[in-house]
Amino acid sequence: MRTVLNFSYLNRLVSLSLGLLMAVTIGDRTIAAPPATAPPQLQNMLVQIDAAANQKDIKAVMQFYSPNFTHTDGLTYQDLEKALTGLWKQYPQLTYKTQLQSWQAEGNGIVAETITNITGTQTQDNRNLALKATIRSRQRYENQKVVRQEVLAERSQLSTGTKPPTLDIKLPQSVKPGQQYNFDAVVVEPLKDDYLLGAAIEEAVATGQYFNPTQVRLELLPAGGLFKIGRAPANGSDRWLSAVVVRGDGLTQVTQRLQVLGGNAPRPGRRLIR
Repeated sequence: MRTVLNFSYLNRLVSLSLGLLMAVTIGDRTIAAPPATAPPQLQNMLVQIDAAANQKDIKAVMQFYSPNFTHTDGLTYQDLEKALTGLWKQYPQLTYKTQLQSWQAEGNGIVAETITNITGTQTQDNRNLALKATIRSRQRYENQKVVRQEVLAERSQLSTGTKPPTLDIKLPQSVKPGQQYNFDAVVVEPLKDDYLLGAAIEEAVATGQYFNPTQVRLELLPAGGLFKIGRAPANGSDRWLSAVVVRGDGLTQVTQRLQVLGGNAPRPGRRLIR
């Protein structure tokens, strides 16, 4: 039994919805410090940026990015603006909450790590979609502009239906090039008489993949979830690993990032994991 489903790219776009911090110049000192020691203006800026994102004010958000902004996924300033505009058009009620994890002064700027939690809902084809995402990222700021960003970890979930399945995801945070890994998505609730349909998808983290929706072919699952074995590319980018599981009264789609340590050459494309 197979069913074709349009795989939404929205869960990939949320990794662009970043927590922003103010660049604070502290001379030539290098300081690694916890959030409690951050300057008050730094914490205030977090509040202001979250407020601008919650109001979907793209101009207010983008003013904190350098026109020469670079991203380890290959995104540009223009890519970021396009992605956020598209995401907010489909999810106008997204809510952002950013927390500072650590900060370190470097020369004329600052490098900081943040965690951003994003929640929201959308109505599509008479269905309510719920989105939840968490992104951990590292940014460098110079002259009150974000000049570079790296996503360290991300997880996003889309769910719909009266009782969408709860998925327990098992995936390592990072692997070495060429290393084998397990990707499991176990349905927590008892199945009883329900049938499950599902698919596991691996995608390269690359600029082109942010904007290209995919059709996914769902297959009948013989057990209470997905149990797959994958292998990291010998020379490739980070990967997005996604599990899509459908039961009679709901659907859940979870995507997590798998870091490929030392991988720096994006390999475009996507594949079902067998």
